[in-house]
Amino acid sequence: MSFYDAFLTRLHDGPLAAWAEQLPQQITDGLDPTRFGNVTKWQTAINHLPSLTPSTIDINMPTIRIGEASELDDAQRQELKQHLMQLHPWRKGPFELFGLNISTEWRSDWKWDRLAPHISPLQDRHVLDVGCGNGYHCWRMLGEGAASVIGIDPTPVFNMQFQVMQQYINANNIMVLPAGIDDLPNKLESFDTVFSMGVLYHRRSPIDHIKQLMDCLVSGGELVLETLIIDGDENTTLIPEERYACMRNVWFIPSVEMLVRWCERSGLKNIRVVDTTQTNTDEQRTTDWMTFHSLKEFLDPNDSNKTVEGYPAPKRAILIAEK
Repeated sequence: MSFYDAFLTRLHDGPLAAWAEQLPQQITDGLDPTRFGNVTKWQTAINHLPSLTPSTIDINMPTIRIGEASELDDAQRQELKQHLMQLHPWRKGPFELFGLNISTEWRSDWKWDRLAPHISPLQDRHVLDVGCGNGYHCWRMLGEGAASVIGIDPTPVFNMQFQVMQQYINANNIMVLPAGIDDLPNKLESFDTVFSMGVLYHRRSPIDHIKQLMDCLVSGGELVLETLIIDGDENTTLIPEERYACMRNVWFIPSVEMLVRWCERSGLKNIRVVDTTQTNTDEQRTTDWMTFHSLKEFLDPNDSNKTVEGYPAPKRAILIAEK
């Protein structure tokens, strides 16, 4: 728990104090080595990282950069890579540590570039990122001047990847927690901006998810929602038969018009769709740092506009609205 102690202490003194009471048990459960057998291996890898204070840190660039290549020799850099590869797969990024480029599955900076011009300035705002992965976008939010950023993601290895970056950046106003949206207390109403990116289609009840996100926002707060969509009219929603792009847990993929209707029915205001983009194999791909199958293997080899199941290929929309 020592990694989280200072953060939890600060949380006890603010509007999230009620959640802070529940978090120690949630963190223990979320990183329990008896449930997740690789947690001990991941922690050992983190413990063996070079003990350095980086000379430079840049969290407001497409590649989050920590330190300079000159701070490690080639043998030390190779050892660093071996330790970080213990935390495979690296899905969100990119990152660079002491000259070592972590080429992640997703070019998460491309998504950030699509949404950043359209959101309210994050300066001095308190931000929640739901389903944040390893926290790449959390760092970008902090780089935009957010007063605080909390990311939640129930996947243990992503939490450990965040710990790698935090070990060197050591910022006191950011944290990624091993929790999901269902672990948050009801009616938090504490965040100025809430992001939910790549989560909605994994939820069995999308409108309930939207309402959960709204419950986290202060009055007048902003929701940034990014999700899969399909072409169609206001009555169109795809419900995959079994899998979508090889994913089992995809429940509902709406048209843009249906997505807007869901948000209207949830009570959101000033709803606008600011981007729709079909995902391509340059943005999501297999790399040395994520060696499993990726988008290329999820698409019809004879028609990149279809998934292997015959559904329309992944297209994503970014929607912004206010509570």
